Formats: sequence, C-alpha cells, structure tokens
Amino acid sequence: MLTSIKIDKLNIFLMSLSALLAFFIPFELFLFVYAFLGPLHYLTEINWLHQKNYYTTSKNDYWVLIITLLIIGIIVFSPLRNYVRTFLPVFIAFAFFSAFVMQYYETKQSKFIGYIISLIISILLFALVQEKTEIVFSIFLPSLIHVFIFTGLFILIGALKTKNLWAKISIAAFILCAVLLIFSSVHSEFNFITNLKLQENYHSFEKINQTLINFFSDNSNTVFTSTIGIQIMRFIAFSYTYHYLNWFSKTSIIQWHKTTKLKMIAIITIWIISVALYIYNYNLGLKWLYLLSLAHVFLEFPLNFTTFRMLFSSVKNK
Repeated sequence: MLTSIKIDKLNIFLMSLSALLAFFIPFELFLFVYAFLGPLHYLTEINWLHQKNYYTTSKNDYWVLIITLLIIGIIVFSPLRNYVRTFLPVFIAFAFFSAFVMQYYETKQSKFIGYIISLIISILLFALVQEKTEIVFSIFLPSLIHVFIFTGLFILIGALKTKNLWAKISIAAFILCAVLLIFSSVHSEFNFITNLKLQENYHSFEKINQTLINFFSDNSNTVFTSTIGIQIMRFIAFSYTYHYLNWFSKTSIIQWHKTTKLKMIAIITIWIISVALYIYNYNLGLKWLYLLSLAHVFLEFPLNFTTFRMLFSSVKNK
C-alpha cells in the first residue's frame, strides 16, 4: 500500500504530466480523457459512493437525485429536447440544494420540507436570473466547479489533515499548474486549431469555453483561434485530466476498488460499451457520457457538502 507521502509525490507528478500534455494538445487531450478515462471514473466512483451510502443521513435519500437525473435523461433524449432543455438549470439546482438537505437533516418530514424549499429556490432563481442560473448550474457546476474547485478542496483538506510538507507542495503545485497554463504565451502558427474535424468533435463543449472567454474578454475572441481561447482550453484540459488521474491514484487511500467481483465485471462491461458507443456513434455516445457524468456529479453532491464541513472544521480547529 502506498503511503500518504508517496501518493502526494505521485500526484505532483500526475499534475505536471497533465499540465504538460494540456499545454501542447489541449483539445485532443480533453476529448481523449473524457471518452476513455471519464466513464471508468464515473462508474467506479458511483459504486464507491453507493458503498458509502452517498454520505447522506438516510440510505434511500439518493433516489431523489436518481429521479431528477431520469427526468434530465428524458429531456436529453426527447425529440422536444430543444424546447425543454432550457429548464435544465432548474433540475440541476434542485439536485444541488437537495443534497444539502440530505446532508444536514435526518427526519422524513424535515427532508420533505427541505426538498420543497429546494424546488422553490431553484424555480425562483431561474425565473429571476435565468442567464446566471444557467451559467452556474448548467455550465460550470457539472464541469469546472466539479473537476477543479472540488478537486482542489479535496487536496487542501488532505494537506490540512496530514500536515506533511509534500501535501502542502501538492496543493501549491495544483494552483501553479492552473495559473501557468492560463497565462502562458500562445503561438498562433502552432497552437491555433484549424482542423475542422477536431472543432466539430469539440462543438458540444464549446459553451464552457465561450462563457469563460466572454467573462475575461470581449466575445469577438473565438474558442479555437484566439490566445485567450487556447489558454482557457489548456486550463480545462488540465482540470479534467488531473481530476480523473487523481481519482485513480487514490486507490490505496479510499479503497474504491474493493467491491464484489460481479460489480467489477459490470463496471468494466459498461465502461467498454460506453467507449464503443462513443466511437461508433459520436452524438449518441456523447449524450450517454453526459448523463453518466451528470450522475456521478449529482451523487457526489452530498460528499461535496461533507467536504465543506470538514474544511470548516479543520480551519476552526487550527
């Protein structure tokens, strides 16, 4: 079994590797890890979360998240998806607020009231600030907030708990890699993406990039052929790649691999089918991977609130 210090050293190496690859081939790297490492991460983490009772106060709480996810699945695969997908932020926001209820309340009555309040808040946010609600809950929460912010918080909590030097170096390296990728220079003749096939394959993810581009600059800058576009893509590719590699590096700590042989066979089988579907029919595979990704994000929400509690507790006790 790897020691905590060895795992910190391994993760610093994985951060450096992710950053190096993201610097040179950000779009290609993202598409590769999203298709191949992504589904294996989602499936193994969902199985691990199930063993941990999803970090909720009641063992059946997760069904609220599953039902919400099924509704989103119907929307995504429905012929009317172009009309009803506008309301996706409401369901994602509801799942997020409901996870708070699952983490902090115990009785059925208090949970039911909490779910109703969560739904009302989600609808009100959408009605009052629709654009901002979509940006936060549909675009950033299932993507960069999940793969970068929460990954960073997990690393930070590890550093606060172990208090060893390498753990502190790892959180510093994580931040440094992100900063360097965002602010490193871009050479147009080498970095700009003119490959139309690559642009087409990345089209479904462009909204994340363009939203960030519009936030940091004027919207005349493009995702594929602007300096800020390449810098942002480097950051996104690094965040996703390291998020996946970090999970697989923590096997000896969180023991996610300890499961029944039947479940492991099911995980490997679904992973192979997911990758094959992605290769065979890109659009259909993309929808499936989106739902699988969203499932692991939803089911991790209670753990995210646990993380906040652990962080506050660590800071308070210092």
